[in-house]
Amino acid sequence: MGSTSKRVTVDIGGTFTDCVVMDASGDLRQFKSPTTPSNPSDGLLNALGKAAVSYGESTDDFLKSVDVLVHGTTLATNTLLTLRGAKTGMLTTKGMRDILEIRRGIKPVDISLYNIFIPPNRPLIPRSRRLPVLERTLYNGEISEPLNEQDVIDAVNQLKEDDVESVAICFLHSYANPTNELRAAEIVKEVAPDMYVTTSFDTLPVWREFERFNTTAVGAFVGPVVTNYLNDLQQRLHDASFQGTLLMMLTNGMVQTVEQTIDKAVYLLHSGPAAAPSAAIYLGDLVDEKNLLSVDMGGTSFDVCLIRDREVPTTTESWVGDQRVGIKMVDLETVGAGGGSIASIDGLGLLKVGPESAVADPGPACFGRGTEPTVTDADLVLGYVPADFFLGGEIQLDTELAKKAIEKVAEPLDMDVVEAAQAIFDSVNAAMAGQITEVSTKQGYDVRDTAMVAGGGAGAVHAGFIAESLGIPKVVIPSTSGVYSAFGMFAMDPGQDYARTFVTRLDDTDPVAMTEMYESMESEAVEAFATMGVDEDKIVFQRTAEMRHIGQFHEVETAVPGGKLTTEALKVAEQAFREKHEQLYAFSMPWKGVEQLTLRLKATTPRVPFQLQATEAGSEDASGAFKRSRSCYFSGQKVETSVYDGVKLSSGNVVPGPAIIEEATTTVVIPEQYTCSVDRYKNYILTRNQESA
Repeated sequence: MGSTSKRVTVDIGGTFTDCVVMDASGDLRQFKSPTTPSNPSDGLLNALGKAAVSYGESTDDFLKSVDVLVHGTTLATNTLLTLRGAKTGMLTTKGMRDILEIRRGIKPVDISLYNIFIPPNRPLIPRSRRLPVLERTLYNGEISEPLNEQDVIDAVNQLKEDDVESVAICFLHSYANPTNELRAAEIVKEVAPDMYVTTSFDTLPVWREFERFNTTAVGAFVGPVVTNYLNDLQQRLHDASFQGTLLMMLTNGMVQTVEQTIDKAVYLLHSGPAAAPSAAIYLGDLVDEKNLLSVDMGGTSFDVCLIRDREVPTTTESWVGDQRVGIKMVDLETVGAGGGSIASIDGLGLLKVGPESAVADPGPACFGRGTEPTVTDADLVLGYVPADFFLGGEIQLDTELAKKAIEKVAEPLDMDVVEAAQAIFDSVNAAMAGQITEVSTKQGYDVRDTAMVAGGGAGAVHAGFIAESLGIPKVVIPSTSGVYSAFGMFAMDPGQDYARTFVTRLDDTDPVAMTEMYESMESEAVEAFATMGVDEDKIVFQRTAEMRHIGQFHEVETAVPGGKLTTEALKVAEQAFREKHEQLYAFSMPWKGVEQLTLRLKATTPRVPFQLQATEAGSEDASGAFKRSRSCYFSGQKVETSVYDGVKLSSGNVVPGPAIIEEATTTVVIPEQYTCSVDRYKNYILTRNQESA
């Protein structure tokens, strides 16, 4: 029989599927398996199979001992970005079918203002499949025109004839009264039982019609793909004897059950990467750092998040590709720069790296299947990545194939292979440094006042060089760097965000009505947690409201007191808004009135406690972990570089750069300007040398 009480997290990325297991003793084990794009659940089960072998168990016995499995996946994001979602239709209020097209006049976000011709926006749902029905709800929730049910029936039949797989129901002002939307959804299920249906009230019950309509359209577009995957995964896990709870990582940095998520597929955008900032905060606490820069470099992308005073930033103004998504999301910035990013020559004869990626299939050229030069191929040629110990030796890398691929860009640039590899390496680092600048310097924050926490399979290779270019004094590379987002899921709180539109001037607000709105959301949260077996007394509620000065366009999310609200409590909230506004924008307008637009509730239950296991302190001498020497290139020069075995390093060891530390799931490269020390939790702390500062 297998051991009992394990918790597992799995993050499916574009190249590898990461798995972290914590047993009853608190011991953490990490595993990686190639992602299987044709059926992602294959890669997930392969990773679980590796974990089972590690415990000396069959996969069935291993899964019997798993109490909770938390799962993050990029499936929804990739489905949207590649436009491989379902054939989708929309039912909307008569006269409102063009809201997706108009989108408040916003130009395509990836088109320069200097383009001679800006192409028109192309909504996910073409006009021919956006069908109007007669109904009308007013802004105050009053139904001025009842739903014409025959219109709905006729529209659904028309969509069925067009082989539509999914439908978004988006009615005017449904956030104030969802009666017509919910009835329309019932009719769709009666007329077309196999059609995926989602409503704007269930997706985003707040004002601003374009944001609500478009977010719902995105959810309908990715919904069938996500639903089919989750249903298949649940069945395969059940067949493999899994009897625990499957939780999904959400874009807002929390987790929910599959049943709560399956009809809200849009909340799985950026699932997985959204856990990384929580990992950074946990690791920052270990090194006494509150202002952090979380970076996650995987196989296909580089995600960065600036964390101030231990607070994970969130936003409701995200764009995924060219699609506006109005739900609350962890505020991540992403660039197509990863280990699998392809290097090429553009139309001007210049080197370009990414955003195209070799992903898991065929993968980098050195994997033996791909033929295009990638960042991983450059890392191998420069000596940073071991050919014989990639993924702990499971994958043998072919240096000659990597060189042959890099010749494709070396020849047009009149460079030798090493020079071209260095150019690829420098280019991708510059792209990532530029993305960091976007979220820090350009937002008024000095990146030199932060500590970088670097994760992802390729993050530990590149982090030191990026930090050096930006003047960042400290880099934390966790022992779980290779499975960074999966590790972060242990630091997540189960929960959900709720929102309701409540437009009033603050000095005219009825405290009783506002309290009732919050209590309604709290009741909804209690019901949701009950399905997870969580008692009401274990739920933590955090109330906020989006406020602004009258006449402003953007809002500031502000804390609101709990319990029964009073006039005095609203004055406290107003003062909190004014203080936060001054903190964010460095000015205040005490003479201006304040209005609130959206009430928000964050409902969570504390996560299961966990802690990285500490090791006994050793000396600074790391010679006992010396493994070999390897020729690497630093600052364009070939250097015989000491390579250390990460397993043999102990707390207190100090490794001056340039040097390399090899782990089974990642490789840590220490540039010349940094010195690495090993802390008591086997994290690697790179500190910039004083003479380099």
